[in-house]
Amino acid sequence: MAGQRTQQLADRIKVIVAQMLERRVKDPRLGFVTITDVRLTGDNQNASVFYTVIGDQKAVDDTAAALRSATGLLRAEVGKQLGTRITPTLAFFLDAVPEEARQIEDLLAKARESDERVAQQSAGAQYAGEADPYKHKDDESAEDE
Repeated sequence: MAGQRTQQLADRIKVIVAQMLERRVKDPRLGFVTITDVRLTGDNQNASVFYTVIGDQKAVDDTAAALRSATGLLRAEVGKQLGTRITPTLAFFLDAVPEEARQIEDLLAKARESDERVAQQSAGAQYAGEADPYKHKDDESAEDE
């Protein structure tokens, strides 16, 4: 029961922070940011907010700086909208999952290309010896006769 409430609070914090970044935070350093996940500690006192940024490393760094400077405003709004006794502290973390997924996709594409090359090379290939080099019981009984 407590886990479900914690998840509901985390989901609510995710929505509040995303709306605030879209509507109220006017920092020019803030890039195209997406809040991907929020995880609360068991006592609901600390919230880890995960985000992604579209752009180069400068956009990522600028967005991180903008989020650090807006943390107080965001936490105040979270506390106001949640109405809980304790307002959780907010800590922002760049979500590495999309970047890792892209790297995995690149590796899979390379593996597919390699498989296709091997298939093309082996298309006209023939066995060096017999097609089936193993002895079978049928062969042994024929030799015995």
